[in-house]
Amino acid sequence: MNIQTQRLRLNGPAGAIEALRDEPLHAPQGASVRGVAVIAHPHPLYGGTMNNKVVQTLARAFVQCGFAAVRFNFRGVGASQGVHGHGVGEAADLLAVVDQVAPAGVPLALGGFSFGAFTTCQAVASLWPQRPLEKIVLVGTAASRFDVAPLPPEAHDRTLVVHGEQDDTVPLAAVMDWARPQMLPVTVIPGVEHFFHGQLTLLKHLVVRHLHT
Repeated sequence: MNIQTQRLRLNGPAGAIEALRDEPLHAPQGASVRGVAVIAHPHPLYGGTMNNKVVQTLARAFVQCGFAAVRFNFRGVGASQGVHGHGVGEAADLLAVVDQVAPAGVPLALGGFSFGAFTTCQAVASLWPQRPLEKIVLVGTAASRFDVAPLPPEAHDRTLVVHGEQDDTVPLAAVMDWARPQMLPVTVIPGVEHFFHGQLTLLKHLVVRHLHT
């Protein structure tokens, strides 16, 4: 699949935000973009960036399914200005990106990996119900490290939660404890750890299948 990538410089509450927009290079004639997917990366203080392999995998899956995929660096990462905001600032960054790349009226999807899944849940809580989302994808949700917001019940059918059985960064039990009170299904990949080494193709397949439903 050919993907065209555009570099963006967006405005954020802490200054400029560095971002990349991925979309199909050759769309079928007359075809329109299904919407915009904004994807959040892992923890900035532990090497997380928009170029993380899981984040790139999510972007490719969204593009394959007709979305333009926007991934960005949180404040203090890469060319994004500011300093780490302990989750609160990063959630504000995510909402600022949404406002600029997917204004009201544009179909919106959100995805996030690890710390990025935590901030994605914060964004969902802020946006819903004024702006219901097309799709939500949460991978390796950092439920053992942060107080992850529950998802609105109406969003469950649009949400995919994926976690590795052998995740040694965020134990599966922590994600189940977060999901259980919500009766939110979790897709568990046997034998897989936090970064999905050797299983990114399977992860992409699961996301694509979810986006096609």
